[in-house]
Amino acid sequence: MLEKNSNVDQLIEQFKTLPGGLLPLLHAVKHAVGYVPDSAVEPISKALNLSRAEVHGVISFYHDFNTHPVGRHTVQICRAEACQSMGSRDLEAHAKQCLGIDYGETTPDGLVTLEPVYCLGNCACSPSIRVNDDIHARVDSSRFDELIAEFTLPSAEVSGVSS
Repeated sequence: MLEKNSNVDQLIEQFKTLPGGLLPLLHAVKHAVGYVPDSAVEPISKALNLSRAEVHGVISFYHDFNTHPVGRHTVQICRAEACQSMGSRDLEAHAKQCLGIDYGETTPDGLVTLEPVYCLGNCACSPSIRVNDDIHARVDSSRFDELIAEFTLPSAEVSGVSS
């Protein structure tokens, strides 16, 4: 934990004089640590002359920021109206069953975290999901299985999955 705190302290020093530096700082902390630890809120707020509530509000508003460790891969399923109308609720149920977790949880092996997202801006191609940084359109249960297999199965088994 000491190493994570020193990383955060170094990043705070780097971004504290940057006008509008809160979002870039939070992204840098997430990149360095993997999430924004609760212990970082107070030093960030002091360095940027913001209240802890302001910093926490930004962290909780944006789905990109987590306050706890997450899996090596993040899968987000769009729950906006367009995606719901095209079957995202069924996809959501399939994903939860397939991974054995609910929203906000990580698989026991630490590989996948499942999260809801409320618009990926891909409404014309619903339902959509984001796997890490890549958005995938018109995802059904079988396409979801293919995408997940890319990082959950040994490489020999992945090559046997058809597209």
